[in-house]
Amino acid sequence: MALPNFAYFRGEIVPYSEAKVGVLTHALNYGTGAFAGLRGYWNPDDEQLYMFRPHDHFRRLLNSAKILCMEFEHTPESLTEITKALLRKEAYREDVYIRPLVYKADEMIGVKLHDLIDEISIAAMPFGLYVAKDTNAHVTISSWRRIDDNVIPARGKITGAYANSALIKTDAVRAGFDEALVLTQEGHISEGSAMNLFMVRDGKLITPPLTENVLEGITRRSVLEIAARELDIIVEERLIDRTEVYLCEELFFTGTAAQITAITMVDHRPVGSGVMGPVTTRLRELFNDVVRGKMPTYRDWIMPVYEK
Repeated sequence: MALPNFAYFRGEIVPYSEAKVGVLTHALNYGTGAFAGLRGYWNPDDEQLYMFRPHDHFRRLLNSAKILCMEFEHTPESLTEITKALLRKEAYREDVYIRPLVYKADEMIGVKLHDLIDEISIAAMPFGLYVAKDTNAHVTISSWRRIDDNVIPARGKITGAYANSALIKTDAVRAGFDEALVLTQEGHISEGSAMNLFMVRDGKLITPPLTENVLEGITRRSVLEIAARELDIIVEERLIDRTEVYLCEELFFTGTAAQITAITMVDHRPVGSGVMGPVTTRLRELFNDVVRGKMPTYRDWIMPVYEK
């Protein structure tokens, strides 16, 4: 993966090599940070890079900061403008991934959230597929459980919580799978290691509710709206039992990194006919058109980076 050339760090855009923190930085030692992930999509016909729902991503980031007792004068709009300036300086003409991070910046020993310095950084880099087999992923149900809202809230993308995701992902990949499904403490399907989950069963599009310790995913929310508007399908948010994913017609992940990733096998059992299904296929097509500015109905979801 190519590293960025620049980063927004301590209030200005600097060479990426200068955006450094010390080994005693609080967030590095205690996981006291939160991040966002958003994508920029290159449209060669328009010669334009479109950021997907940046205000929504930065609003969620600032909400995550609140959970960690952080205070910033920034707004979603101001952070969007900073990101646009950063992307223009990078001059990317390809798809990119953008990583904002809020973190406790003090170099000290002591577990707490109060009376610490809050910092924000942003970097962006070229980025392709997150799951290589994005049309036919083979997943397993993890032996690890999803952390609970009363432990570390999933609705805030808190850095320390992703140790849970890392344990889930590494064990799945080392066992020969592409990804994993994770259960709540009560045994219902929550999500993937770091992405939301959708299921097609009995002609309905179903996803776990936000109260099942899932991230308040912006791609998830977008897919729910696109499906309701564009597809003749009933959309439901409800609990999903473990064995339902063995019996459903289609299954897929959503997320900024994962985009829409089709799951065709769970624990060596085929999902439906064992190939990406028609609902997933159509949603992938629609989503690709939306993020690249090809569907006027959703133009308010994207923001051009380069001035014309």
